[in-house]
Amino acid sequence: MNDNEEIKKRIIEITTELLKEYDGDTKKITSRLIAERADIGLGSINYYFGSKENLITECVQKIINKVLTGFTSDITDFTRDDGLSDEMRLISWASQTFDFLFENQAIANISILSDMHNYLASSNSVCTQKGFALAVRNNQNMEAKKLLVFILVSAMQAAFLAKNAAKEIIGYDLYSKTERDLFVKNTVTMLFCGIDNMEESSHEV
Repeated sequence: MNDNEEIKKRIIEITTELLKEYDGDTKKITSRLIAERADIGLGSINYYFGSKENLITECVQKIINKVLTGFTSDITDFTRDDGLSDEMRLISWASQTFDFLFENQAIANISILSDMHNYLASSNSVCTQKGFALAVRNNQNMEAKKLLVFILVSAMQAAFLAKNAAKEIIGYDLYSKTERDLFVKNTVTMLFCGIDNMEESSHEV
């Protein structure tokens, strides 16, 4: 690793620590604070990342990816029977992800809103979809699988953004762990009814 890569890695590590320290409050995480903690010149942030906002978005993406990788870090064979149906496995992973969003609300807001502003194939949203797709092992219809996880992630993000009015809008108090889990379970179950029908219709064409 060359010096530039080392400096960039150091900036990301320090900014990630600050995000956790200040619970994602980016107003308190100034470029000057990052530079002082990382022992670098103030201009280095713009030099390597273009702006503080770009730097924070990249750090948040790494945090989210680490959470998703945690679901599969000990799995080397995705065909191995773990005793769970695809539906139950996806419910478990999605519930853990939803819990992370509510436990890290400021970071989740940054991630979701930055994706909404610039939705790319490399965004956190798509990385989450790809992670969830690994839970759906028995369905061979790739189109149906991609659509299922896209809808699930989109529903979770919209529900998270509407969390303060979610009880009124969708009937779930998402600040309650029990109701949050029920929202995920009911959403996944509804989607699996659809994926089964889509699988059947694809064979009829």
